[in-house]
Amino acid sequence: MSAPPLLELADLRKRYNVGRPNEAEVLRGLSLTLAAGEFAALIGPSGSGKSTLLNIIGLLEPLTTGSYRLQGDEVAGLDDAALTLRRRRTLGFVFQFHHLLPAFSALENVTLPALMRDGTVSAAERDRALAMLRAVGLEAAAAKRPGELSGGMQQRVAIARALVGAPPLVLADEPTGNLDTAASDEVFRLMRRMHRELGTAFLIVTHDPRLAARCDRVIELVDGRIARDERQVAAATDNPAP
Repeated sequence: MSAPPLLELADLRKRYNVGRPNEAEVLRGLSLTLAAGEFAALIGPSGSGKSTLLNIIGLLEPLTTGSYRLQGDEVAGLDDAALTLRRRRTLGFVFQFHHLLPAFSALENVTLPALMRDGTVSAAERDRALAMLRAVGLEAAAAKRPGELSGGMQQRVAIARALVGAPPLVLADEPTGNLDTAASDEVFRLMRRMHRELGTAFLIVTHDPRLAARCDRVIELVDGRIARDERQVAAATDNPAP
């Protein structure tokens, strides 16, 4: 029997202010499937529902109606404790602003998920965090604080933090939106390499058509619906053969 999709959304709707005069529907009967190991871009104009959709997929916001199956399990309707556990086991997050703790070193920021989960950081977890910093080329900066790092380096630390727990899926919300072109390319190539080496699926919200064109799949939202969903051949320089 084949494995279920990594995530499957069916007739998903999201409304705000339900039952009030200012009720608004942001997502309108959206259905989407993402397989393990995909590298996809989510694009669309401002107000199309991209951030709302990412928050729902990230178990940060409830859907109004519809179905959301994650690794084959229905997660709509789970209580907060179950959602938190599922989020920690399954998902990693990278945001436009890295959200690193300024008083923590790069290594301490990467160990933060373990600290939040267990209240302490074991030697094995510290070693995993250091190995992930090595993988993103920042082992030498492990003791430095975010203020001592460039914007691109800070985002690489954020990617290491997202991947340290080996989640099946990383959700990236404008991960290069706060960087210049050179740093954006560096961060994008890093996500590509991590995708290739670890098999992690990425769903990347971006306004940059140049980056979207370098993903394997482009999903476009318009007015809360999927207007386009197509696969494409990504640039060879971003996805070289193993």
